[in-house]
Amino acid sequence: MYWSLKKVGLIVSQVLMALGSVFALLAVAFGAFGAHALRRRLSTERMAVYQTGVQYQMYHALALIAAAILSQRAGGLAIWAGWLFILGIVLFSGSLYLLCLTDRRAFGAITPLGGLAFIAGWALLAVGAFY
Repeated sequence: MYWSLKKVGLIVSQVLMALGSVFALLAVAFGAFGAHALRRRLSTERMAVYQTGVQYQMYHALALIAAAILSQRAGGLAIWAGWLFILGIVLFSGSLYLLCLTDRRAFGAITPLGGLAFIAGWALLAVGAFY
């Protein structure tokens, strides 16, 4: 079976759109879980860290959806931006969730790597706007 580059790009765009939607869904679920189940179990400081994870997950889930849409015009750079947003969500938000839920400070060392992935994703999306 012959797969054109356009067909592959469309499939990747659909995958990014689906993952963005799932990450947004999970951000809402994690936010509700935090507000209802964790509020009494976490300190105010830990709850603020958890909420930061939820907020950044939602922001970047929406950015991932935007990258999926823009990939039809901007191509590869928007796709790479999408993958970096995924990596950022997993590393940044994921490490904050684990830090709060396990109280292991070592997870905090992973968070900046997720932040770098977010920054790189936004840079690629910006550059991709001109191609």
